[in-house]
Amino acid sequence: MTKAELTSIIAQETGLTKADAQKAVTSLVSTVLKTLKKEGRLALYGLGVFETVKRPKRRGRNPRTGEPLTIKAHKAIKFKPAKQLKESLNNGK
Repeated sequence: MTKAELTSIIAQETGLTKADAQKAVTSLVSTVLKTLKKEGRLALYGLGVFETVKRPKRRGRNPRTGEPLTIKAHKAIKFKPAKQLKESLNNGK
């Protein structure tokens, strides 16, 4: 699903205009990004927890040439789905 498709669905389900739904989606995305940068964790009930984790510097290999290289330390996002989300996905099985 794309951002435009999500915006259309939100507009239909809430009765908002597409412009207002787009503002809401854009605001949600920017708030998630700001929160992860500032606090490192965001929990959304029923969806799950987004968390930043630090990945240490490590050795790797260039897959094309096989040449060894160093991968810099960096931050990554980890997502842990909520129990409700996992159950709703597995109910049909």
